[in-house]
Amino acid sequence: MNIQRYRKVLESSYADTATIIRVIEVEKPSGETVQKFDPVYSDQPCRLSQKVLAVNDQTEAQNNITYLTKLFIAPELTILQGYEVTVKHVGRELSFVAGEPYLYPTHQEVILQRKGLA
Repeated sequence: MNIQRYRKVLESSYADTATIIRVIEVEKPSGETVQKFDPVYSDQPCRLSQKVLAVNDQTEAQNNITYLTKLFIAPELTILQGYEVTVKHVGRELSFVAGEPYLYPTHQEVILQRKGLA
């Protein structure tokens, strides 16, 4: 199998872009520790694929949404579990938390979990 050719075909399906952010702790001059968002990668070509359909978790106060999505992205990017991933998908911006990636020679697959309010 020609891996470079297969990768080009796979990447031709990437219609989305992702920004990968890690959360780091920074100590202020006062000694207080605060969390800061540190962008690791910006506008990386990728593709989303829904893995598990959304679950409607309606309560009296709010409507929670929870579902899992799979991200297909270049294998040379280092994405760690817990990184925040924002994807521009079909005109919308969606925010996720990354699971542990699974690497292939042509791409990597990262399970993303989206939790939010509808």
